[in-house]
Amino acid sequence: MKKSIINFREMAEKKEKIVYITGYDYLTAKYEERAGVDMILVGDSLGMVTLGHETTYPVTMEDMISHSSAVHRGAPNTFIIGDMPYMSYQISNEEAVFNAGRFTKEALVDAIKLEGGTDSVCERIKAIADVGILVMGHIGLTPQFAAQMGGYKAQGKSAGAAMELLRQALEIEAAGASFILVEGVPAVVGKAITERLSIPVLGIGAGSFTDGQLLIYADMVGYYDDFTPKFVKKYANVGAELLKGFTAFCEEVRNGTFPDDNLHTYLIADEEAVNLEKLLAEIE
Repeated sequence: MKKSIINFREMAEKKEKIVYITGYDYLTAKYEERAGVDMILVGDSLGMVTLGHETTYPVTMEDMISHSSAVHRGAPNTFIIGDMPYMSYQISNEEAVFNAGRFTKEALVDAIKLEGGTDSVCERIKAIADVGILVMGHIGLTPQFAAQMGGYKAQGKSAGAAMELLRQALEIEAAGASFILVEGVPAVVGKAITERLSIPVLGIGAGSFTDGQLLIYADMVGYYDDFTPKFVKKYANVGAELLKGFTAFCEEVRNGTFPDDNLHTYLIADEEAVNLEKLLAEIE
């Protein structure tokens, strides 16, 4: 059965780890559900690992709705979180609520995620939570703020920076978020935040002390190879297997060994084959 926010709170209280993976399409989501993941994040990282953009900035609400809908069809019994793309919530509370509502109405996601811990983001979180939509906050290495950070760099590496992240996390919780994602920080910072919040804390590159772990699926299975973050462990090499299969197909088509008409084509009755030859002869 699909887990609920109550289940996730209980898991955090009992120190049972929450398993969280990104997914962007029907087939991947289907296998993730079969594997028993607790949550699937339809992240705006799809802009890079699925759509081929250099950053997450070009991703639109239409992209997110389409991919979230596909993930829901593939994993109907898994808790799904839709990522609010760049400029879908920054302008106003009203626009943020409208776009969050689109996720729940059109894609049937169970929660949405916003990046950042600024005062304005906390306002958006409160506005969305106030209409009954579950919200996940996201602090630390936040790709939508990468320009301000000078790139995709680890955060919270000084005592002052770590305390600022803790302050943001507490304000996000106070604004009404149901959980929070902490990305790209030292393990001691992930631990400090987790110990001081009463909502579940998920981590990606935030050490082992958080209530659960997230990875981008294309990184962890060796599918996306443009670069690999330090915190990624590869559990498979799908890219190599795809390349092997595609290369073999190219070779066999070109040398005529595929398709084998004894194995890969449909049969016709001998009588019908004779009739076909007669009909063909009449038009020659």
